Amino acid sequence: MSRDSALHLYSKSASYNDAIYDAIYDPYSGKDYKSESKRLRHLIIRHKRSDGASLLDVPCGTGRHLYYLKAWFDVEGLDINPKMLAIARKRNKEVKLHQGDMLSFRLSKRFDVVTCLFSAIGYMTTARKLRRAIRNMNAHLRPGGVLIVEPWITPRNFRSGTLHAVLVNQPKLKLARIGRSFVRGKTSIIDFHYLTATPRATRYFRAREKFGLFTHSEYLASFRAAGLKVTYDRKGLTGGGLYIGVKS
Repeated sequence: MSRDSALHLYSKSASYNDAIYDAIYDPYSGKDYKSESKRLRHLIIRHKRSDGASLLDVPCGTGRHLYYLKAWFDVEGLDINPKMLAIARKRNKEVKLHQGDMLSFRLSKRFDVVTCLFSAIGYMTTARKLRRAIRNMNAHLRPGGVLIVEPWITPRNFRSGTLHAVLVNQPKLKLARIGRSFVRGKTSIIDFHYLTATPRATRYFRAREKFGLFTHSEYLASFRAAGLKVTYDRKGLTGGGLYIGVKS
C-alpha cells in the first residue's frame, strides 16, 4: 500500500478516533490524558537540562495531550493527517499546529521537549525508518532538551492472531470496529473493519495498519545513533515504558 493510500484510509477513521479510544479506555482501565500529561511533566522536569519550556508533540493526533500540556509548556503539535489536525485545532485554538511526517518534517524552531506518544513510533515499519525518525526529532531539540518516545509492542510481546472489538454507543453515533492482528516478518499488521451509523447515514469501510516490531535493544540503539543519552522508564504512561533521550 502506498503512503497516500494509507493516509486516505487513516483519514476515514480520524473523525471517530476520540470516540473509539474513549470506548476502549473506560474510567477503570484508564486512558487518562490528564494524568498521563502530569506524569510527563514530572519526567520532563527530572530529565531536561535546557532552560526553556517549549514542547513539540509528534504526532499530536487530535490534540488531547496538548490540551493538558499547554498549562505548563509552550506547546506546538505536528501530524501527517489534516483531519486529525482539524480536530486538534478546535480543541486547542491558540496552539500552533503543523502538517508533516515525523521522518521528514522541517521546522525552523528548536524545542526543549519533543514527545512521540501513544506508540505512534510503531508507524516506522523498518529499523532504518526508526533511526531516521529519532534522528529527525532529535534535530529539532535544543541542547539539553529531551526526546520522549512511547514504544509499540516488542516482537516478544506481540500476539499474532489476536482479535479486537470495540463498540461506541453514543446517542448520535453507533460504531463497531473489529480487528484481527498478524505478523509478517518484523511488521505487525492489524486489519480493521468499521461499521458506523449516524442520523445521516450508515457506512462500512476497511483499513489496514502496519507497525514495526522493534526490540528494546533496537530502540536504545536508535537513540544512541542520534547522539542522545538514553534511559528507559519501565512504567511509562500506561505500563508500556518510555524511552527518554537527552541531547548533549
